[in-house]
Amino acid sequence: MAVYLIHFNEKLAHAQHYIGFVESEQGLDKRLTDHLCGMGARLMEVCFERGIEWKAVRVWFGADRKFERRLKRRKCAARICPVCAGRKALKRANDFPNGKLK
Repeated sequence: MAVYLIHFNEKLAHAQHYIGFVESEQGLDKRLTDHLCGMGARLMEVCFERGIEWKAVRVWFGADRKFERRLKRRKCAARICPVCAGRKALKRANDFPNGKLK
């Protein structure tokens, strides 16, 4: 299992990030390839249609769907994105699985 964070190079309306989940770590490459082709989540499909470039900036291996939901509910993607928040994001992202988010 893995949870991943994608950063868009330009904002798409309100969004600049996508947080996703895959059942197996081996499925991560396939899922990211699907996103590149505009398949999967609607947000990623729209990025594909509009030519918005993106990159996967963070992966939490061993994280479950509950962890993905926690990240999404907190609406903290910019705070844990290393592109947006720099080195502080890496510390925040490392602390987050233990329930802390500074």
